Amino acid sequence: MALIRYSPFREIDTLQREMNRLFDTISSSPETENGGLTFVPPAEISETSDAIHLKLEIPGMEPENFDVQVTAESVAISGERHSQTRTEQQGMTRSEFRYGQFRRVIPLPARVKNTEVQAEYKNGILQLNLPKAEEEKNKVVKVNIG
Repeated sequence: MALIRYSPFREIDTLQREMNRLFDTISSSPETENGGLTFVPPAEISETSDAIHLKLEIPGMEPENFDVQVTAESVAISGERHSQTRTEQQGMTRSEFRYGQFRRVIPLPARVKNTEVQAEYKNGILQLNLPKAEEEKNKVVKVNIG
C-alpha cells in the first residue's frame, strides 16, 4: 500500500477549478444552431419622476431589421443582424462580428403607458422614452415604523 501525502491545498485548488468551470458555463453566451455566438444588445436604464429612459446599443443595423414591443411592465426587442459578404485573402477569413437572431426582454421598474412610447434610433443607439402610468406617478406608500 502506497502512502500519499495529505495536501489540503490540493483539494482547495480542485474546488477552485470546479467553481471556475461552473461560472464559465453560466456566463458564456449560448451557441446558435450555426455554431456562432448570439448577439444580445447591451442596455442602459434610468428613471425620472415622469418617465423611464431606456437606451439599447444596436450598432450596424437598420431600424427595419429589429422589432420593439412594449407592454406596461417590460420592453422586448428582437431582430436579426445579417452578415455581409466576406472576401478571402490568402485563404484566411477573419470576423469578430456576431450575426444572427437575437431577442431580449427587459423588465421595467414601474408601469408605463405603452401607447405613448417615443423612440429614436441614431448612431447605433436606440433610445426609448417610456412615460409612467398615472397611478405610478402619484403612488404614495405608507411606511409602518415599529
